[in-house]
Amino acid sequence: MGLVTGRPRKRCQLGIPYSRSVTALDFCLLVVAGFFTGLIGFVTGMASIVSYPALLAAGLAPVAANVTNTVAMVAVGVGATANSGRELVGRGPTLVRWAVLAAVGGLLGALALLVAPDGAFEVVVPFLVAIASIALLVQPLVRRHLGELSAPWIVPVGILLTSVYGGYFGAGAGVIYLSMMMLCTSESIWSASILKSFLLGIANLVAAVGFAAFGPVHWGAALALGAGALAGGWCGPPVVKVIPPGVLRVAVGIGGLGLAVYLAR
Repeated sequence: MGLVTGRPRKRCQLGIPYSRSVTALDFCLLVVAGFFTGLIGFVTGMASIVSYPALLAAGLAPVAANVTNTVAMVAVGVGATANSGRELVGRGPTLVRWAVLAAVGGLLGALALLVAPDGAFEVVVPFLVAIASIALLVQPLVRRHLGELSAPWIVPVGILLTSVYGGYFGAGAGVIYLSMMMLCTSESIWSASILKSFLLGIANLVAAVGFAAFGPVHWGAALALGAGALAGGWCGPPVVKVIPPGVLRVAVGIGGLGLAVYLAR
């Protein structure tokens, strides 16, 4: 989803345009931005750093950019899962339960965004992203001294709450997913990245359905950004495979701290 600026409300005032028309050049640039959005989104979980400013640069109003971004980000999960879905085979009932929790969380987050007062959760967002980033950076130390945090309720509750956050706001949700999976399960950063994209894609999909019905989605921009994001998400798994896990973990953690600082401002 988009960043703090211009969260979508229940409805825009009648007669106020959401954005200007997207030109052919804008469309092409959004496809390119979408590709890097998908790639960065799979590798780091911070897709909106690219996609949201690109939508604003294309002339969309902040409200329209926010909800359009959510719709387009569904394509990242589709592309990534299509090119790495075999890694999810054999997980059976557990994956189904996690997917249901992600869907419920995405729905609750979208509903909260449409009905909650302005600024209801924005104060805590930078802290959530910062905590997740720090947890990711210190993960080897935690594993060495405390082992895997194996309480059976942690991951399901974490998936639900992170999906609520993803449906409501979304920036940095991938970092939170990665941090939780790395601390609370035995997943490698490779498999955690796949699970993150799959679950976040489901949360985004459910939220996107709500925004398509009640929000000012700019469908031309969503198509352009989504097409690029689909290709970028497809290319994400091979890229992650060749990056050393330690380097990737540190890069995501530092990037997440930078995002937290940006959001706090």
